[in-house]
Amino acid sequence: MTNDFVQLSDFFAQADWNSKIYLLLRHAERNHITPGDKDFGAHVGLTDRGRRQAVALGKMIPAFGDAVYFSSPVGRCMETAKCISEGRKLAGFGNFSIPGVASGAAADSVNVTPLVELGDFFVRDVPAYEQTLREGFYEGICKWLESGEHGAFWPLHERAEQMREMMFEKAQSRFNVFVTHDAWVVPCLSHFCGLKFEPKCWMNFLTGLAFEVPENGNVKVTPITAMETGWLLFS
Repeated sequence: MTNDFVQLSDFFAQADWNSKIYLLLRHAERNHITPGDKDFGAHVGLTDRGRRQAVALGKMIPAFGDAVYFSSPVGRCMETAKCISEGRKLAGFGNFSIPGVASGAAADSVNVTPLVELGDFFVRDVPAYEQTLREGFYEGICKWLESGEHGAFWPLHERAEQMREMMFEKAQSRFNVFVTHDAWVVPCLSHFCGLKFEPKCWMNFLTGLAFEVPENGNVKVTPITAMETGWLLFS
């Protein structure tokens, strides 16, 4: 167990070159979700800074070895995965770009696979989940983390293990990037890394965990961030 995040650049610097790397990440910085949003922020997009930060993350991924990208179907997650891919290409695989970041090919030239699982993997009861969003998203998630059980969600610990299994089944590349939402990264950080969350102490954008899978031996799990800190503090 660990209680803090490792900078992604430091993680890659020490990673075994023969291991497969699986990243489960929250999307980049988004615009604000208003309390009255009837779609609970489903159509809220990234900020320009978020796009730049995602490109910077992509540049951290080593240039050797193949990479694949999966995302929640929600737009900000898809765009984050595309920006990460573009950043890696800018660093070592050609001259690609995204609008507002650099000149060149369009961001949608990048192949990102949408996965429904990354949109709602932990949700067991949609109406109950929507009610949780209305009553208090952070409070509801934290109650679930504390007990492991919640009417809106699948049992936390069992489902977190299934998330890891799903990722390993979907991809076998050198680098495997999965972009989703904080609601589904937080339970994995709680289960695999022992991190503690509160409504006023949450996880940052472009933060998550890395599974390092060696050719032989045990899987290593590391909480990682591409930001200055993996934490967001709310007043």
